[in-house]
Amino acid sequence: MTNVVLEARELTAGYVPDLPILRGVSVRAMRGKITLIIGPNGAGKSTLIKAIAGLVPISAGTVNFEGTDITGLRTDRLASHGIAYVPQNNNIFRSLTIRQNLDLALRRGSANGVAVLDHLFAQFPALAEKQKDKAGSLSGGQRQFLAIAMALAAEPRLILMDEPSAGLSPKATQEVLEHARVLATSGVSILLVEQNVNQAMRLSDHCYILAEGRNQIDGPSDDLRNDSVVGEIYLGGRRLRSS
Repeated sequence: MTNVVLEARELTAGYVPDLPILRGVSVRAMRGKITLIIGPNGAGKSTLIKAIAGLVPISAGTVNFEGTDITGLRTDRLASHGIAYVPQNNNIFRSLTIRQNLDLALRRGSANGVAVLDHLFAQFPALAEKQKDKAGSLSGGQRQFLAIAMALAAEPRLILMDEPSAGLSPKATQEVLEHARVLATSGVSILLVEQNVNQAMRLSDHCYILAEGRNQIDGPSDDLRNDSVVGEIYLGGRRLRSS
């Protein structure tokens, strides 16, 4: 069995026809690993993960998941292929209770919903304690945990996460990213777009750096994090002057 779970090849994609944001981007997500996508604002990071999730039109290139071509597959059909998508915003139903959110998500999963729910509450005890509360009353970090729990309700083999730490405190950010590491250790593959670069690189396995809608460099996260040139250009260190 190949260790490559998802492979996007030479993707050209964008919101407006003939104005692509991505220009030939290629990435691979490996089984049981966290594959990180970073880059400056406007690099095309979220566009990439949304294109894979079927939310942005792809005009060229392919997306392959476990040997199946899923290029342009609608987001609502991802779960049946073993893929879950956690968007950055509007990823829970705030007016519903935590339990109602999870019950809705469980409808997309296996028939053994009770066992799955018990497992989710064991993973996220804070959600179990507050399951009758409205989801909108949760803290930012707890809302992200609920969004992740809803994704896990379908028992996916791959989770696409778009900036899960956006708007969170440093402590909540660390907790969310550490839980992603736990999921990967358990065998769930994760393709992660993240703005907290240093924290994410410490917890991820492989990193792709995008800029201006194109691949720039990729490699093991530890290697890139410790590379002085990469740090100067992309990771918040001294910027190199343009000639």
